[in-house]
Amino acid sequence: MTDSSHDHVPSRNRQRFPGISSRAYEHPADRSALVALRRLTGFDTVFKALSGLLPERSLRLLFLSDSVRVSEAQFAHLNTMLLDACYILDLEKVPPMYVTQNPQPNAMCIGLDEPIIVVTTGLVELLDEEEMRAVVGHEVGHALSGHSVYRTILLFLTSLALKVAWIPLGNVAIMTIVTALREWFRKSELSADRAGLLVGQDLKGSMRGLMKIAGGNHLHEMNVDAFLEQAAEYEAGGDLRDSVLKILNVLPRTHPFTTVRAAELKKWAETRDYQRIMDGHYPRRDEDPETSVSDSFRQSAAHYADTVRTSKDPLMKLVGDIAGGAGDLGGKLRDRFTGSSRNGSDSPDGPGATDGEASGSPGSA
Repeated sequence: MTDSSHDHVPSRNRQRFPGISSRAYEHPADRSALVALRRLTGFDTVFKALSGLLPERSLRLLFLSDSVRVSEAQFAHLNTMLLDACYILDLEKVPPMYVTQNPQPNAMCIGLDEPIIVVTTGLVELLDEEEMRAVVGHEVGHALSGHSVYRTILLFLTSLALKVAWIPLGNVAIMTIVTALREWFRKSELSADRAGLLVGQDLKGSMRGLMKIAGGNHLHEMNVDAFLEQAAEYEAGGDLRDSVLKILNVLPRTHPFTTVRAAELKKWAETRDYQRIMDGHYPRRDEDPETSVSDSFRQSAAHYADTVRTSKDPLMKLVGDIAGGAGDLGGKLRDRFTGSSRNGSDSPDGPGATDGEASGSPGSA
């Protein structure tokens, strides 16, 4: 059942996904962007041609010389998890993995020619076995999706932006690219969270890991349901001013907010798509060349339309109203931006008054 490159079996009985394509778990926004990029003739060649400019060799030498490489002799339990994750997602070439001294819990998958995985000591010390298994699966998911190339580019451009900050136009141009890459990066994190769940196959473990990343090693003081309620409150709370602040808060980040990640992962785990994968019905890698770009964009568009339709965020509600041709948009915009509500005497438009009252209520929490 195993091939020569996977002389290892998982430590407990979990479903394996032979030949699985990363399309099976990729977030719609992430998947459509990657399919389009992959189908552009010479795109990967051009990016990899930048290797002479990018500090990839320097990074590899840095981790080799100043971190601990995971193996049977070092961090053996992490080595087992890495082999398990590659076995389950059928990733033939196991990426090198390093543990680096840093109290901040973090992990990353970088590299142009070949991905490498790096985890910090802060993360290793924070998580238990099942939580860590989900993180290792998360990083292997990045490797399978080919994310490491674009993530390395982002790291390089972010560093370059700091170096040329004194050049007005140069910095603006680079930061425009960085901002776009960060938006993709955040969506790629949602994809990798799904890969982590496919590897760990323990939703509670994934949830605990995200809670610990947010609140530290105090599980006895935390509750998954209450943590997910925070995500719902974050999405629905406030008025348009809060919606704008949310956007401004997330722009400089490479990762979505932790409560949002937990809510997104739980939502996906409850879908038919996830169950079909677990039942063995999923896109295969050998089908990737025939993937339709237009189909992927349609799926992405449908996802965003559904997000606008179902979101409780005031800005998303307003977008839905505009798209639906709702009347009295000027009044709606004023009410939602100020957080005020109009009663029937202030406006003859009944629906407008009702909407104003509804938009003000979430802010009370």
